[in-house]
This record gives sequence, structure tokens and C-alpha cells, in this order.
Amino acid sequence: MSLFLEVVPVGRAVETVRSIAPAIGAETVPVGEALHRVLAEDVPAGSDLPGFDRSVVDGYAVLASDTTGSSESLPAMLGLEGRIEMGQAPAGRVEPGRCWYIPTGGVMPGGADAVAMVEYSERAGDEVLVHRAVAPGENVLGRDEDFAAGSVVLPAGRRLSPQDLGVLAAAGVAAVPVRRVPRIGIISTGNEIVPVEAALAPGRVRDANSYLCAGFVREQGCEPRLYGIVRDSPDLLRPVLEEAVAACDCVLISGGSSKDVRDMSAGVIGDLGEVLIHGIAIAPGKPTILGRIGTTPVIGLPGHPGSAFIVLVAVVRHLLAAMTGARVSPCRARARLAANIPSAKGREDYVRVRLKDGEATPVFGKSGLLNTLVQSDGIVVVPAEREGFETGEEVEVVLW
Repeated sequence: MSLFLEVVPVGRAVETVRSIAPAIGAETVPVGEALHRVLAEDVPAGSDLPGFDRSVVDGYAVLASDTTGSSESLPAMLGLEGRIEMGQAPAGRVEPGRCWYIPTGGVMPGGADAVAMVEYSERAGDEVLVHRAVAPGENVLGRDEDFAAGSVVLPAGRRLSPQDLGVLAAAGVAAVPVRRVPRIGIISTGNEIVPVEAALAPGRVRDANSYLCAGFVREQGCEPRLYGIVRDSPDLLRPVLEEAVAACDCVLISGGSSKDVRDMSAGVIGDLGEVLIHGIAIAPGKPTILGRIGTTPVIGLPGHPGSAFIVLVAVVRHLLAAMTGARVSPCRARARLAANIPSAKGREDYVRVRLKDGEATPVFGKSGLLNTLVQSDGIVVVPAEREGFETGEEVEVVLW
């Protein structure tokens, strides 16, 4: 067995995980229960929205031509026909030289094609003086100006936000087709790993990766299932992995991915299925494993939380997005480097940075430190063909 990894570019790793993403079915849920779910289909408008011409201001429904040339010194004088009540159709039409009072959201009466704002109008008994001319359509929302019948209200692949739910409800959509929530199994391995509540003995570390991975998985719209800590033994890992594969759509294993004489995770994945990639040209995260057992992707993550998180962001995010149907669109910011970022050519370096006042300061630290995860705001990706960035260069920061 070779003690060296045959690494592949990050782009190839992303293509690989997207190609093995299993098909996730859809289900229909009430719109009130669809927050953060991903639409499985386009949602069309069943009818025009708002469905009637309405005023967007308090004022007077008028014929725009009746206000031509009106001003403070020479206002248009219109007869007041009546008042339009909210939620009711107008009792009549607007004839030339006449107007109706209309509140914001009121139904435009027939004949009217504009609304003169109340701020620029003055009531004098049964007449209204309009001090500013209005153009046709001014202060009016057309019956299909929000959404026309049959047009797409929200597209497939959109993760539903609170404002999306409000729009769907306004469009009369009571239930929506969404992707099923993928189940992601999470296994931690290592003789040195102990539960979170355990006191630390020399050489032991607490199980950070189960919670790191579970949080990331939830953030991506998936359901984590934790399978606990497994000691560094293929015989112990095999039954746990088989159980997770049978119950989940994808499995993440942290630890046991380094290329050494044990090579535990890769060996067990290979025995039960196939190892597609073992080694990615990324720092940190080089010993990552991409495999599959049956139709279930199995990802072997580095044991160190900092390295594991970089692989989650750079590679696993794309797998989960392909499963949920969501788009990968992390928040980004432009900034100038406050210090040099050196890098070895031939691999992508993911360097943590802290943002302040438009500057990105690299957060370097010794291998094994955890504090850089919480002291940074995001990462700067150094492409494989670059040997780093220099102070003052403008870079793109992928925000956590």
C-alpha cells in the first residue's frame, strides 16, 4: 500500500460529489411549514396579483387629463363624487371633471387612470383642488403588475425565506412542493476522541466534529443523524457504517482518513463499496476521501475540526446542494489584504481571514489550533496556479 496520496484538484472533487448525489424525492407541505425548505418545482401564480387596479397612496382617483397644467397657483378643480371603502368595489365610475377619494390599497374605480396624492390636494366642500398634475398610471398598481397569472412566483431550487412564505400566501398558494430533507449520518472516529461532557486525560480530545458537522448539515437544509464515536478499528467501524448507510442519504466520517498503514476509513469504504478519490489538492484537508456504498455517498473528513470545516465548505456543500436542489451561493465580500498570504503552487489554499474596515487580515496559527475558526470571518481561496497573494491586493472573501 502506498503511503502517499494521489491528489486531485478541488474542481474535480466537486464534480465527483455532484455526480454521485442520490436522487431525493419531493413532498408537499403546508406553506406555513415550508420555512427554509427547497422548492422542488416552479410555483406559478394561479391568477393575476393583486387582481385589481389599486391605489398605492391616499388621495383622489382622477382622470389624469383633468389635472394637466395644474399647479399651486392654478389648481384643477374637480367635483367630489364619493369615497371608496377598503375591501369594497367602487359604487360608480369617475367621469370627466369628477373624482373619488381613495385610500392606499383601495380598488380603482372605472374611468380613473391615476391618483392625485392627498398631500397635493385640498378639499373644499364638495370639490377638490389638485395642485399638482399626475400622469396616466401614476400612483396606481396594475391588476397584474405584481404577478401575472401563470408567471413564476418562485423558481425551483429556492430555499424559502419568511418573505417568500408571505408572497406565496398572498398568491393563494396554500401548499408547496419541496424536496425531501436529506438525512446525513455523522460518525466520529479515533481512539483519542471522548464525549463532550468527559474530563480530558492526556492525549484525549472532545468530539468537536460531530457537532461541527451536524451544525453545518442543518445550515444546508439537511437532517443530521449522529452515530457516536468509533474507536480506530475497521471491525468496529464496519457495522456502524453499514447501519448509517442503510438509514441515511449520505454519511460523513471524521478521522481515519490519513494515508498511513492503517488507512481505516478508506479501507472500510472500499470493502463495502468503492473509494472514488483519496486525496484533494487543498490545504487544509488533503487526506479527504470521496466514496460510495451502493448509491449512498460516504465522505471521509480529516479529523481536525479546522480541516474538516474547510472540506465541508469547499466540497461537501456542493454535495448537499445537489441533494437538496438548492443553489450554492455563499456570501462574499471584496477586501484588500493587510498582510501577505504565501501558498504552495499546485494546491488550493483556504486561508482564514478577519475583516475590518475593508481589510482582510490573515488569521494564521499552528496546525491543531481551534481558535482560528472563531476568530475569522471567512476564507480567502488561493488558486492552485498562484503562489499566494501580496499585501494590498484586492481579494474575494467567502464569508462563514
